[in-house]
Amino acid sequence: MRRYCIAAGLLAAAVGFLGLAPARAAERTVLVVGDSLSAEYGLPRGSGWVTLLEQRLARERKGLRVVNASISGETTFGGRSRLPALLAQHQPAIVIIELGGNDALRGLALDATRANLEWMTQQAKKSGARVLLLGMEVPPNYGPDYTRRFAGLYRQVARSEKTALVPFFLRGVADGPEPTRWFQSDRIHPNTEAQPLMLNNVWPELKKIL
Repeated sequence: MRRYCIAAGLLAAAVGFLGLAPARAAERTVLVVGDSLSAEYGLPRGSGWVTLLEQRLARERKGLRVVNASISGETTFGGRSRLPALLAQHQPAIVIIELGGNDALRGLALDATRANLEWMTQQAKKSGARVLLLGMEVPPNYGPDYTRRFAGLYRQVARSEKTALVPFFLRGVADGPEPTRWFQSDRIHPNTEAQPLMLNNVWPELKKIL
């Protein structure tokens, strides 16, 4: 019996030495896969909504760590390419997908954007994670048909995959009475002042699946 105890102790030590997190700890991760809106583009480090989320989770003692895997300029295709490795590495309990805006800016096919979001949602669910999809909208100068179809694809994915959805991530920021107040000089990326509003849009839906 003493021999087995020694072996178990050595195994536990090896796990710690190799930096392998126990399954229980790995399951307490929130993985954010997004673009510049989540990657603190143009913002002071530590002031973006993802960092604010981590701070709120800590204050409320939810026992969750946040991994921000967002990259400025990322498309849904890029997110799809990176997701399998991220799931294997972090084994998240929750995956927040904030992608699609750059697809629209580049004029990518809506069907491809929807298919990529569906695939990412499916893979995250297969890994055992719950998914929160952050919806986006495009300015009206894209034309009413494209604007409607783009906004609708997030609802389609959420409905078909039965997953949580924030219909418009930038609600109150991009569609408020003073939109220029909340954006950097490029008029594309939200400023520091807008980050709490963005978190407030995410929090109610995220809290439901914590």
